[in-house]
Amino acid sequence: MNDINIPVSEPDRQFYFIEQAKKYIDFLKEKKGRALTYFVDTFGCQMNARDSEKIRGILEKIGYIPANSEDADFVLYNTCTVRENANNKVYGRLGALSSIKKKNPDMKIAICGCMMQEEGPLNKIKQSYSFVDIIFGTHNIFMLSELIVRSFEEERMVIELWENTDKIVENLPVKRKYPFKSGVNIMFGCNNFCSYCIVPYVRGRERSRRSEDIIAEIKDLVNDGVVEVMLLGQNVNSYGKTLDTPISFANLLKQIDAIEGLKRIRFMTSHPKDLSDELIDVMANSDKICSHLHLPLQSGSSRLLKEMNRHYDKEGYLELVSKIKKAMPDISLTTDIIVGYPTETQKDFEETMDVVKKVGFDNAFTFIYSKRSGTKAALSDSFVPEDIIKERFDRLLNEIKRISSEKAIKLQGLTKDVLAEQVNAKDNTLLTGRLSNNSVVHFKADKSLIGKIVPVKLIDSKGFYYIGELA
Repeated sequence: MNDINIPVSEPDRQFYFIEQAKKYIDFLKEKKGRALTYFVDTFGCQMNARDSEKIRGILEKIGYIPANSEDADFVLYNTCTVRENANNKVYGRLGALSSIKKKNPDMKIAICGCMMQEEGPLNKIKQSYSFVDIIFGTHNIFMLSELIVRSFEEERMVIELWENTDKIVENLPVKRKYPFKSGVNIMFGCNNFCSYCIVPYVRGRERSRRSEDIIAEIKDLVNDGVVEVMLLGQNVNSYGKTLDTPISFANLLKQIDAIEGLKRIRFMTSHPKDLSDELIDVMANSDKICSHLHLPLQSGSSRLLKEMNRHYDKEGYLELVSKIKKAMPDISLTTDIIVGYPTETQKDFEETMDVVKKVGFDNAFTFIYSKRSGTKAALSDSFVPEDIIKERFDRLLNEIKRISSEKAIKLQGLTKDVLAEQVNAKDNTLLTGRLSNNSVVHFKADKSLIGKIVPVKLIDSKGFYYIGELA
């Protein structure tokens, strides 16, 4: 690692280490008389999923080939820590890896992601899972090849964790899950500090990519066959504020909308406090931006929203939804809702139910509050009893199912464009795809249509999905 030829600047430094890592992999290939395999498992959000595509790209560039299980030569868990049960899943999976590594001493085990940015889980892994080879966090995914080289050279647990960074490394290898659609990071980190959320502490402060780098990446993706992109950020509406020459998210969308050959644009997540009239106007006047907006509510109680540090109230949220629906009457709105936040009263919960009914969400991701150490909400000593939480949660879920079913059936009998994404998991005569509004459709078709946008008649609404037929 003291080679004077090691480049200082990125990404040249990482390409240097990719070549160095190849030498170790080639040696092991010759020793074992076979190709070396890797297995990456991703926990958590679409940001993590995109990070894992970068990880796969680096591993394949080094010389690993994909495996279908943890019985592989390199196993990596890209972790989430939004809820405690996500951590427990990782511990359970690590326990099972111990016996696999005993059979294959050359095996490398790595853990990265949000969970590793927390001191408690990090210490537990260091103490209880000493067979782990590499640990790194959310800020230095790009360093994987360098850390692999260090692991081979130092023959001990390699830990590289950063508290924060302003570094964004472009142009490293990526292995996409789908050839026809792709996530695209437009920014990293979060400045919002919602009282229940650990994300700003593990992903750091907001930092935006340069718009020209984003546009260049999407043009390359389109040239490689991509028809749909998902723009990713913890709060895409605040994109561009940290750039030397600030631009708005709406302005970025205009530039992306103009890219020839791109058919669909999605994005998430939108924070209500930053959703501008300019953005609504751009969405309403675009044929490429999908008719779906994920707009997290979290609670309908203005009192709790203030406690949560969300920077909007019930009335403001409903006014925003009214603006959106006026500009885009056919928009599909989805949301996130927390049940059982500390001090939540029955009145607070009824306020949430009121918003759900007034907005008429097409779908909602509902969560029972999960205490995360290090957040403001975790300091509360006024928690809602579990039986009351369960009753509220079930009631909310039933109401969302009722509303979404009522809304979905309105499209029954219509013909809509569907992006065919994959062969159906349960019936290989069917393809599964998505409408512009993000609803899932299963329809009988040949797999040669995968990756194409095709007209499908929606024959039968099943609430959260449709059965259709090619039109």
